[in-house]
Formats: sequence, structure tokens, C-alpha cells
Amino acid sequence: MKQGNNQNKGGPSRLLVFILAVGVFGIINTEMGVVGILPRIAKTFHVSVPFAGWTVSLFALIVALSAPVMPVLFSRINRKAVMLLSLGIFTLSNLVSAFTDSFTIILIARAIPAFLHPVYVSMAFTVSAESVSRPEAPKAVAKIFIGVSAGMVLGVPVTSFIAGAASFSSAMLFFAAVNVLVLTATVLFVPSLPVREGFSYGAQLGVLKKKMIWQSILAVTMINAAMFGFFSYMSDYLGVVTGVSYEVISVVLLVYGLANIIGNILAGRLLTMNAARCAASIPFILLASYTLLFVLGNMPGPAAAIVFVLGILAGIASNSMQYMIMDAAHEAPDFANGLFLTSANLGTTIGTSVCGLFISFFNTRYALLGSLLFLAAGIVFIFLRNRSVITFTS
Repeated sequence: MKQGNNQNKGGPSRLLVFILAVGVFGIINTEMGVVGILPRIAKTFHVSVPFAGWTVSLFALIVALSAPVMPVLFSRINRKAVMLLSLGIFTLSNLVSAFTDSFTIILIARAIPAFLHPVYVSMAFTVSAESVSRPEAPKAVAKIFIGVSAGMVLGVPVTSFIAGAASFSSAMLFFAAVNVLVLTATVLFVPSLPVREGFSYGAQLGVLKKKMIWQSILAVTMINAAMFGFFSYMSDYLGVVTGVSYEVISVVLLVYGLANIIGNILAGRLLTMNAARCAASIPFILLASYTLLFVLGNMPGPAAAIVFVLGILAGIASNSMQYMIMDAAHEAPDFANGLFLTSANLGTTIGTSVCGLFISFFNTRYALLGSLLFLAAGIVFIFLRNRSVITFTS
């Protein structure tokens, strides 16, 4: 499936990918930015902090459930129209959130754009890959992942700073401003992007008959569970096991996020050189790194160095996982990217829950054991997937 105004090289393609990456940053920022201001949300709307947490969990739940469906429904609509609709809804929802005094309205304003989150992000992966020549596609997709990482890394501290210096409403207006900026750039600089040779909905859903797609989904779910299962408790691990201060933890988490962006850049090059080898080897390197952290986690210097490496590996792994599912269902790119988003979100939910159980039954250090078990399962599914590839090609 190619876009009508596609150009394999040059300024237009680079500008399009940049706009999509910033757009993804704004959308991920809207999703994750409120994590750092839950106490302020609770105080502003007179609810408990756990209840304020619904502004995060409801958004994530809707993304996970709608990701396989919504991208398919929008897959035959002009890409530019989809971009403008998504950005418009996100802008409007943030403006409503900024000026309402009702927590119920906040939840509704968070829920509605969550349905379009997988539509925009999935489309961004697809359009970025189609805007360049096929060998360069991993590099283009990696730039979208930089937007994802930046949204997760910068969203929380920037939002916390704005809310702390001004107000909750100011933080919501920051979200809206980013979305308006991208919406304006889309209107001015993105040409019409009609879908050419679109596949029917039935043909796209038909990829679910392939054994390799299910093996890829399970591999992605397990690997993401390993990464986010530990990441969810990384600050607790650094405080309890490594024994560093809150200030140091904040610095290490920032370093992890920046390393994740570096990993995304490296992933574009590695996947371009040999995608299959990169996807197959990264879980083993993650396994070795988590094992090393389990052994040396009580030593601040080595622990910080390993966390930096894990940040890079997580960036590479995210790109590799998207490649695995896209490669298994390349004939239905929008649906494939939707499946990737569902698998990733499902893995995050499972990993956080299971690693939390290891902490409850043992102690914080054993959150890593949960990650190691998930990685072992991921390696098995990648092996089965690769065997299916060999069987299919032979």
C-alpha cells in the first residue's frame, strides 16, 4: 500500500516524518504526562489519589482494547484527514480538561481521545515507513519511536514542572498547545495522503489466520512485560536495593529515558542492516543485562551503568517488536500496528502485575526475576516464529 504523494527521498519525506514524530510526542504526552501530577489532580477535583489514577488507567485500557479495531476502521480513509481528526479531538479534549471543574468531565475528556490514540500512532508508523524506500523504512519508523520515547521521558517532568509552577489547567493547556502546533503544521505542510490499493477489512483481519502473527504477538507481549514489569518499579528498586537518594533516582530515570532515545536511533540502523538478527538477539542481551543487575544491583555505580544500557536496549527492543509484527502481517500495515500497540499495552499490564507479585511475596529485588521469566518466554516465541518463517519460505 503506497501513498499517492509518496516520495522516497528528500525534504518532503523528512518533514512528514518529523511532523508525525512530534504528533506522536504530543499524543503520548497527553497520555502519560498526568502520571506526575496525580496528587494535584486529586487536590484540584477533591478525589483520592487512587481515584485520580483513573485518568491514566482508563486511557490505557481504552487504548489496549481499541488498538486492534480502530486502525482498521480508519485504514481506508485519507491519512491527512485522519491526522487532522485525531489532533483536533486531542486538542479539544485538553481544552475541556483545562477549564472544567468536574472530575467526571475529565474522565470523559480523557476517554474519547484514547480511542483515536492507536489510530494516529498506528498511522504514523505506517505512513513513515511508506514515505521512504523500503530499505530505509526502519530508520523512518525509529524516528516515530523517538517521539514515543520523548513523550514518555519528557512528558512527566515537563507536566509536573508546569503544574507546580502554575496550575493543573496550565499543564492541560500545554498539551493542547503541542497538539495545535502539530495540527497547524499538518494543515500547512502535509499534502493529501489518499490510501492507494487499500485492502478490505476482511483481508486485513485474515492475517490472524497466520501462525506467525500469533507467535509474534506473544513474543512482543512477553518482551514488553519484561521491560515494563521492571521499569514500573525501577525507582523503588533504586531506592530499596541500590540505596540511592530520591534526587539520584530522578537523574537515573532521566538518563534511562535519554538512553531509550539513543536506542531508537541505533535501532533504525541495526534493523536496516539485518532486522531478523537484531530482533532475535536483543532478548538475549536483555536477559544478560537483567541478570547482571540482579547480581550487582546493590552497587550504585554498576547499577546506574546497567540501567543506562537497559535504556538503550529498551529502545532497540521496541523497534524490533514493531518490526516482528509488521513483518508477519506486512499486507495489512494498519492492522499490524494496531496489534503491536495492543500487545505492547497488554505486556505492560501483565508485566507490572506479575513483577508486583514477586515484590509482594519476596522483596523489591525479585521484580527482576519476573522480567527474566518473561524474557525466557519471549525467546521461546521468537524461536517458534523464526522457525515458522523458515518453514514458510522453504
